[in-house]
Amino acid sequence: MQANETQKALNKFAKDVMQGAKNNLDKKNSSFRLWKSLDSELTVNPNSFSLSFEMLNYGVFQDRGVDGVEQKHNAKDYNGNNISFKRKGGGKSLKGMPPPKAFDKWSVKRGIAPRDKQGKFLSRESANFAIARGVFLKGIKPSFFFTKPFEKQFTELPDQLIQAYGLDVENFLKFTLKK
Repeated sequence: MQANETQKALNKFAKDVMQGAKNNLDKKNSSFRLWKSLDSELTVNPNSFSLSFEMLNYGVFQDRGVDGVEQKHNAKDYNGNNISFKRKGGGKSLKGMPPPKAFDKWSVKRGIAPRDKQGKFLSRESANFAIARGVFLKGIKPSFFFTKPFEKQFTELPDQLIQAYGLDVENFLKFTLKK
């Protein structure tokens, strides 16, 4: 049986989720690399469908958030489960702090150039260390750039799938009865 209508409904679902996530990233002024990495793949097998969503690894941390040493975000999913990531390492030692180098391109792109008390510019390494330490202590607040559009579209999906599957069954019966 060909399931064209069901496939169309799942493709529309994936497209709408991707569009919503990309719109949210635009609003957040995030990196273009993350925006560009967002993708979905629908695999159709004779007896099943499989739909997956893809993004750069750090996109999941941006979406769900990361608890810091001093601040917990307690982000919840639609079932009320805590979904914020916990940092690695123990205590308040700097073990588990993100590498300062990871913020180098990000800080340059945003024109971050902090100054000391005398008004002199800090080195880029110092600025990146301060950012990494801030993320370590405060964590990353969840943005839900992907989660919100996914949940919104998912609530509408069951009705769309039932209708689409019904059309597919109807078309299959019409095709079979013609023979």
